[in-house]
Amino acid sequence: MEINAKNVRQWSRLGSRGFFGQVILEIAPEHANLLVMSADLGSSSGLERFRKTYPDQFVNAGIAEQNMVGVAAGLAKEGFNVFVTSFAPFISMRAAEQVRMNLGYMHLNVKAVSIGSGIAMGFLGNSHFGLEDMAVMRAIPGLTVVSPADCAEVLKVVEAAARFDGPMYIRLTGAANTPIVYEDDYPFELGKGQVLREGEHVSIVACGSMVYHSLRAAELLAEQGIHATVVNMHTIKPLDSALLDQLLQRGAPLVTVEEHTVIGGLGSAVAEYLAPKRQKVPQLAIGLPDAYIDTGDYNYMLEQQGLTAAPLAAKIAEFIRRSD
Repeated sequence: MEINAKNVRQWSRLGSRGFFGQVILEIAPEHANLLVMSADLGSSSGLERFRKTYPDQFVNAGIAEQNMVGVAAGLAKEGFNVFVTSFAPFISMRAAEQVRMNLGYMHLNVKAVSIGSGIAMGFLGNSHFGLEDMAVMRAIPGLTVVSPADCAEVLKVVEAAARFDGPMYIRLTGAANTPIVYEDDYPFELGKGQVLREGEHVSIVACGSMVYHSLRAAELLAEQGIHATVVNMHTIKPLDSALLDQLLQRGAPLVTVEEHTVIGGLGSAVAEYLAPKRQKVPQLAIGLPDAYIDTGDYNYMLEQQGLTAAPLAAKIAEFIRRSD
């Protein structure tokens, strides 16, 4: 699948979870041991074409995420490269013990894919929102945690995950008509963040859906004479510590932005890494509050929570003023 302007526009219309199914279908011929499992959410995960094309490599476990992860672990022990999919709170919290023991402790080759994470599930409400999933998954030893910025990066992440031997949590944020970050091919490596924009006044480290909004916020800040570095930190665990050290050496204030509660996610991971350092810079964590979110349209909720370009730029500008 070639990353170019025409293709990414088509992928964007599907959104990350719809496009995930297309990527799995595309890479299947390259991985004879690939097996995909769903908790009765094949259509929601964009997996209908995969199910019909490769019926022997698709398992519907029913609405039973705990059992699904356990079965996936057994299949992984038999040599299968297993992807399991469900909504974020169900695969990260309902099945947390199974993920902890079978993926983390036993280090089995299972990729847990959360669809519609953050607040992308809109009117389905807090029961389906992924508010705390990154915090839960990040706390499990041995688990790699990744959150792609857009559909092009979904392609990169899924391709890399299929080649990766070990457990992984893939956090898919955003709804249909996902904003585009990447229109051209680019080098991708698990555990290595990517600088998308250079600026000397502030460093913005973002993941998932917030990479696009952080780039747009940086454009608004530039109009005020504030020039921001923007980093796509797609891998939350392990963090790109070398890149964080480079940002620290610049001495500019550092802001993290994520569609996740401010407790336990990207902001916490960055703060935990930087806390023991002798050199300090002011830090601000922007994300969802430590609260349940009023339900509504996805884009409306992002605006209400201050996670779109204009409110992000305002928060960051005020933070820089306070830091001077």
